Amino acid sequence: MSTTEQRRTGETQDVDRSDPGYRDWLKEAVRKVQADANRSADTHLLRFPLPEEWGVDLYLKDESTHPTGSLKHRLARSLFLYGLCNGWIRPDRPVIEASSGSTAVSEAYFAKLIGVPFIAVMPRTTSAEKCRLIEFHGGRCHFVDDPRTMYEASARLAVDTGGHYMDQFTYAERATDWRGNNNIAESIFRQLERERFPEPAWIVATAGTGGTSATLARYVHYMQYDTRICVADPDNSCFFEGWTTGDADVTCERGSRIEGIGRPRMEPSFVPGAIDRMMKVPDAAAVAAVRALERVIGRKAGGSTGTGLWSALKIVAEMREQGRRGSVVTLLCDPGDRYLDKYYSDTWLAEQGLDHAPYTATLDTFLTTGAWPR
Repeated sequence: MSTTEQRRTGETQDVDRSDPGYRDWLKEAVRKVQADANRSADTHLLRFPLPEEWGVDLYLKDESTHPTGSLKHRLARSLFLYGLCNGWIRPDRPVIEASSGSTAVSEAYFAKLIGVPFIAVMPRTTSAEKCRLIEFHGGRCHFVDDPRTMYEASARLAVDTGGHYMDQFTYAERATDWRGNNNIAESIFRQLERERFPEPAWIVATAGTGGTSATLARYVHYMQYDTRICVADPDNSCFFEGWTTGDADVTCERGSRIEGIGRPRMEPSFVPGAIDRMMKVPDAAAVAAVRALERVIGRKAGGSTGTGLWSALKIVAEMREQGRRGSVVTLLCDPGDRYLDKYYSDTWLAEQGLDHAPYTATLDTFLTTGAWPR
């Protein structure tokens, strides 16, 4: 019967696309992802040792202890649940992601967990260790020479393979439950409950998708806290310029040297209106900060951690100079052993023209005297 005939006779149109086999697969896939969260303990909140008499405490939320070793484990879990519950991820069809590495490592893990193929579209300059980890979890690496082409290459691969382009840069802020449900913000505040300054004056994040800063900012607004959110941006990234000028179309010509953060365009998941403050941090300062972190607490971390730590220490110095007491929180995003050939390699730093010595001197002066050099 044609549509016209159906309308004339008043019969109800009815198309049932339910698929019992797919729904059984979907329930099992969601169960596996949720079970992973249930097995995982919360990540630690580490104290960065500062003199107690300064009246300012600094903490690092250690996201490197997730099963896949980075902050992106939370995001990947949320993206997979979002894609599964939206009906976008299907049995035997690949998941494709544009990533500078850490998100791809975590997504490869979840793809393997539910039994679907995974392809990571990444800059050719991505660290060898991240590529190894993606392949270890069963993923495949697809390299591009220009980081700005990752989006188009990922979308094209999804069409060619019949797979799903996860698109973390669009969906990161949508996939995460910012009201609570053990997101990173709720976890931080719960772990600070017995500290002398349980409500931090500042939380410092860095932006790759913008999803983490959006989650933190929305949560503190929702919970009516006075905590302010600062986002630290590296060289060769446009978030700072877009935020300060209000130009959502701003771009930059080079890719970020700080893997995991910094983008050549304003990503849809970045929510500028929720952010209180931004800092533009030189890459050499980020390197100085991660090397100082190793000297102080004996832990290597990636460049994104250094970018945030530099800004957090600067805020501590500012609070101290103003006579303000309180706490500051930043993130230890991933382990430094992924970057031994970059941020811990003097050869690589020389090739990049990065001299961390002046910034190291600044940190040494501050940590020794409590004063930030002018």
